[in-house]
Amino acid sequence: MARNDRLLDLVRLLSDGRLHRAEDLARRLSVSQRTIYRDMDTLVASGVPIAGERGLGYAATAAITLPPLNLSLPELEALHLGLAVVGEAGDEELKEAARTLSAKVDAVLPEDRSAPQAAFGFATHAFAEASRGFRHMPPIRAAIRARQKLRLLLAGDPVPRRIVRPLRLDYWGRVWTVTCWDETTGGFQLLRVDLVEEVTALPQLFVNEPGKTLADYQATLG
Repeated sequence: MARNDRLLDLVRLLSDGRLHRAEDLARRLSVSQRTIYRDMDTLVASGVPIAGERGLGYAATAAITLPPLNLSLPELEALHLGLAVVGEAGDEELKEAARTLSAKVDAVLPEDRSAPQAAFGFATHAFAEASRGFRHMPPIRAAIRARQKLRLLLAGDPVPRRIVRPLRLDYWGRVWTVTCWDETTGGFQLLRVDLVEEVTALPQLFVNEPGKTLADYQATLG
């Protein structure tokens, strides 16, 4: 299994909110505990909200709130994208301003994080190019609301073009995923939006069918 795929599997396993021991995760993913520890360090450094430590276990924490403001996902998306874009600008003054703003946002994030995180908006490997997928967020979000099928082309995907029923967008601290029912493979998929290269809205709409709903997906996590 490629490392990026394993990191995404870890996010999926931790998203049930329960405490998971490193040895159990290692057994589940067929890797060593040391590999799990390294992967957890990478996820935390990339901004994925994970609580826990070696010897005790790990769990995904609640959604990020910036007091006194509660940010919606589109607002958090806009903030992240803006900082990421400005942080890559050629203007050194603007780059420094973006980094100091990141530090200010970091200062009001929840205090119960297990390790220092990278500055908000500046992800590290393996999600450093998460902003690439932002151009595809509007059609994906619109399809979720309209219950409309999509055809997706993903970078490095062995499946040429997937026909999916998009069910939910999730934000994992600088990486976005779309949970969907994949009609091409006949199963649920958690796909990274930053790997999406093409999105085509199809004329077909979908309705809830047993075994293909978001509730059915969530049941698989338990």
